[in-house]
This record gives sequence, C-alpha cells and structure tokens, in this order.
Amino acid sequence: MTPPVEAAGRHVVAFEAIGTRWSVTTGAPLDAALLGAVHRTIDDYDRVFSRFRPDSTVMAASRAPGTFSLPAETAAPLLALYDRLAALTDGAVSPLVGASLEHLGYDAGYGLRPLPGYLPAPRWDEVCDWDGERLTTRAPVVIDVGALGKGQLVDLVAAVLEQAGVTWFTVDAGGDLRHRGAAPALRVGLEHPARADGRTVVGVVEVADGAVCGSAPNRRTWGDGIHHVLDARTGAPTRGVAATWGVARSAMLADAAATALFFVPPERLGALDAGAGSPTDGVVPPGAGVTGVVLGDDGRARWSPGLPGEMFSEAS
Repeated sequence: MTPPVEAAGRHVVAFEAIGTRWSVTTGAPLDAALLGAVHRTIDDYDRVFSRFRPDSTVMAASRAPGTFSLPAETAAPLLALYDRLAALTDGAVSPLVGASLEHLGYDAGYGLRPLPGYLPAPRWDEVCDWDGERLTTRAPVVIDVGALGKGQLVDLVAAVLEQAGVTWFTVDAGGDLRHRGAAPALRVGLEHPARADGRTVVGVVEVADGAVCGSAPNRRTWGDGIHHVLDARTGAPTRGVAATWGVARSAMLADAAATALFFVPPERLGALDAGAGSPTDGVVPPGAGVTGVVLGDDGRARWSPGLPGEMFSEAS
C-alpha cells in the first residue's frame, strides 16, 4: 500500500488487491482500524469468489462436484443479477464462463496458451442448484464472477465506509468507480481505449451518489483476437465492441450494464433495474436508473437516453 496522499482536502490511499489497483479517496484521513476493515472485506470476498487462489470456494468447486456454502448476503444478489443479465443477453453472460476462459489460456497460472477452438459454458440449470445459502453442483464447474464481482466488491467497500460515517468518498478499483458526495458531482471521463493518454475521451458522465464501470477487451488480451470478454454460448471472444461503460446507483449494477453492452444496445439496459422488493434490494436500490455507453470498433459511440453527462456522436 502506498502512503496516503493529502492535497486540497483530499486523502488518497492506494493499494493492490485482487489483481488490480485500488484507490480510496476521502475528505478526511482514514484510521488504521477502518483501513483494516476495508482490507478484510476484500480478502473475505476473494476467499469465496476468486478462481485464482487455491483456498477459495470457487476453486474447490472447480475440482469436484459437491455442495458449497456461499455467503447469502453477497451470493444471493450476485446470482440474482446474473439471472437478469443472462435473460437480457439471451444467455451470452454466465458465471460459468470460467472454463471457457481457461480453455483460451486465462487460467489460475496465467498460462495464456490457448487450446484449439472454443469451449461453450455449460447451462447453469444443467449443472448447478442454488437454494439461497448452498450451491450444489453435479459436475466440476469453473465459476468466474468477473462480469459483476468487482463491482459488487466496490459496493461492499463503499458500505464499510458508509457504516463508519464517511460521507464523502470515491472508491476506484481498476476503473470500477463508486462515488458518494455532495455537489458538485464527480465528473468521470470515458477514456478512448486505444488512446490511453488521459486526454482523449468519448464523453464525460457525472455521478453524485452512484457508480461508473468500464470494460474494454484490450485491457486483457493475448494472441490475435483473444481477450477476456466471451460469449458464454460459444466460448468465443466478442467482436465489434472496443469499450463499454455502465452508469448506475451501484457498482455491481454498473458493472452488469458494461458487460451487457457487448451484446445488447444501450436502450435496453433499463431491464437490469430490478427495483424495490427484488432479490437485489439493498444492493441495487429501488428506482436506480441504468444507463451506458458503447464504443464500436468503427469509432462510433451510442448511449442510453438520460445518460447523466455529455457525449460525442463519435470518438474524436
């Protein structure tokens, strides 16, 4: 962890966790106990959902079929939103895409040596049963929650800060960002993925109490046309999309929107908003709007009606 940065009333703590760079910006310095709670929250989540650490629950499920206990407070909203995401994308997004990624070389050892062809993900209802507390599998499964998990973890860290009475903060985990604060709203530039100079953007969105999450195939790519965003139905990497961004009340929902945009137009993102009384209630607040931006390989951007910010008709 790098030393805190203090400037103009902003205190920043940066560290590495779950394979990405984190920064937590607050209006006042965080004490050691609160920072410890943040790190425990991240480690507890990783111990369940990581497919890269040998002691995780997900790794145990990849070795043999069985029944596995998952924390309901995280697994229930996560899997409920995966259900909605799968319905919206006609099955293109699935938490069982892990074996498809391993087939292409993105495994726990980061071998990055693709096998020939593609491996479709199994259907959830064919190999898994979830009763709200326990996951029962009928075959070894490689679960990968990358489409939603980092966003959910950002929300969990934000909740730790809120419960400690922190009223202004920005949590940023490798581009998955959750902000809470008074006016003015935080302005977030949507950086062109091919021009990562910090100055070339396709637009700007504003969040006062919400989240912005982005995804781009070039962030994890190895080999010709091989990257980490796959169509679960075929196991093949997506084509035609250079980058996506989701904007929502929670980072998990914004992450879901960013993933969905590889398969559906931004006008359809409202279907992800579960609203009050749903299994995602408390993580996806009722009435939370979901918007997003998709940048095609042709350089043209499309965005949702009501997107909170300024966009350009095409990348410049």
